Amino acid sequence: MIKTVIFDMDGVIVDTEPVHYYAYQQHFKQLNIEISDELYASFTGFSTKNTYQRIIEIHNLDHDVQTLVQTKRNIFNEAFDTKEDLHLLEGVEDLIKELHQNGFQLIVASSASKETIERVFKRFHLHQYFSDIVSGEDFPKSKPHPAIFEHAASLSIAPKNQCIVIEDSGNGIQAAVSAGIFCIGYNSKHSKGQDLSKANLIINHFNELSAKKISNLKSAI
Repeated sequence: MIKTVIFDMDGVIVDTEPVHYYAYQQHFKQLNIEISDELYASFTGFSTKNTYQRIIEIHNLDHDVQTLVQTKRNIFNEAFDTKEDLHLLEGVEDLIKELHQNGFQLIVASSASKETIERVFKRFHLHQYFSDIVSGEDFPKSKPHPAIFEHAASLSIAPKNQCIVIEDSGNGIQAAVSAGIFCIGYNSKHSKGQDLSKANLIINHFNELSAKKISNLKSAI
């Protein structure tokens, strides 16, 4: 029986991707570099630090990674705080509340920084539902490396085979698969060009899930 649900955040709980995209693009202009949409899409699931490490390699930039990260984060924070039309993704709040009411342990494992996760959780009052928050900034390697999900599963009240992950990116799904955790791929309209084929189950809307259906996923593990 499934007892723990591990959620990704960006593209699963909330669509902060347009804000991230805006912040990155503003920063790229400041750095006088161009990043194609195809290359940018390949960073989905990366931490900001690992994204900039890759950009430094590609463009041979003579910049400190942490300085780049903080500059982008400052742009993001200002945009996030002033963006009024930012909402939880359709159906996810109902699912979170139902799972919580039915005794499931909920954990978020996101490549976002702790600061960004805290901003989202505070704005949408999510702390009451989640037992643990795991940030990608605490790991040297980003998704598709499985470390973040392996750590999240270690915080579970149950064995790993009683955990599932909900992800919207190809990198995130690969990380869950590599960690040996059942993965639901959310086909989010906000996460374009992602390969969800390695997910154990693919959904297009959160109304396809319920506490009962998730609980019964044990037969598919």
